[in-house]
Amino acid sequence: MSTAPGSAPDGGHEHLHRFLILGKKKLFFYHLALYNKTSGHNYQALFTFEIKDDGALRKMYLEDLKKNEDKRVFYSLRCPHHFELPELKKGKSFNVHLERVVVDKNGNRDFQKMTQTETTVECKPEGVLSFRKLGDLPYPEHLTYLLFGEGDEIHLAHQLAAHPNWDEAITISPEKSIDPATLKQVPTLVIDSINDAHGKITESPLKKNQQYQGKISGNKQTVDFIVGRQGWWNHTSLNNM
Repeated sequence: MSTAPGSAPDGGHEHLHRFLILGKKKLFFYHLALYNKTSGHNYQALFTFEIKDDGALRKMYLEDLKKNEDKRVFYSLRCPHHFELPELKKGKSFNVHLERVVVDKNGNRDFQKMTQTETTVECKPEGVLSFRKLGDLPYPEHLTYLLFGEGDEIHLAHQLAAHPNWDEAITISPEKSIDPATLKQVPTLVIDSINDAHGKITESPLKKNQQYQGKISGNKQTVDFIVGRQGWWNHTSLNNM
């Protein structure tokens, strides 16, 4: 996610991307964004990737997640090679390392490399589920998340609007199943009972194991859900300009 110094093929800085991992049965990959317009990471984007190995990386992730299920530990794929994120919209293969992200009591993140060799992943054009450049949305009136997932594994990612803001991804348990076609559209889920902070906050407005109600954009379907595991949180480096 950080922009490392050095020369890239386009003559600028190297853009080395990180993708948060969400899910167990079906893996989703959420780009870790920055508002900084020159960082190469000013995109909120969601993907599915094909991992080109024998299942070793997935197995390592799931086994470590099981050990840390109740801890504030996140997981990401880090690509140590430069590319511009919009390239993924046309389809692209690239190499990654699996990382464990340990968060201390002050919210500081320690990215720990778990794999010794790089693994190739492929993003196909149809694997680009949501892609938007940051900085073009006003703050919403109410708390708003992107809704995605498959089957009984449903996730929310806080919709990034204006700077400053906060970035969050959580897994939820909806009371009723959500139509797969709706999930594929990655609609927004609006929680009318909570006003948007119109800025950054230091902890999630959605509390684990508590129940909330949201409405899906477009069809206005009501979703009652219980908040589960937090898979990502950032209100600091996201906002560095």
